Amino acid sequence: MKHFLLFYELEADYLERRGEFRGVHLDMAWKASEAGELVMAGALVNPTDQAILLFKGESSEVAERFAKADPYVLNGLVKRWYVREWTTVAGEGASNPVKPASN
Repeated sequence: MKHFLLFYELEADYLERRGEFRGVHLDMAWKASEAGELVMAGALVNPTDQAILLFKGESSEVAERFAKADPYVLNGLVKRWYVREWTTVAGEGASNPVKPASN
């Protein structure tokens, strides 16, 4: 499995407008987590201008599918989104673990 980061660039009024759509968004996120696709997600703060969602799957389609159905995206709370593959090499759950050579 590979890791993919879904980046959301949020509109300036995101915090004021998200309430109407938050329940559906969180329901989608927890279902994706329970399905083993979403590892973790959340908004950056100070300022709250971006959010990052970490997915795992065989291709970026897992993250793209989420974004295309997300009410935050569909209702204009996200001004731009994009997906980047992330080669993880250290830590529990790394997709490509690389251990240091023994001395």
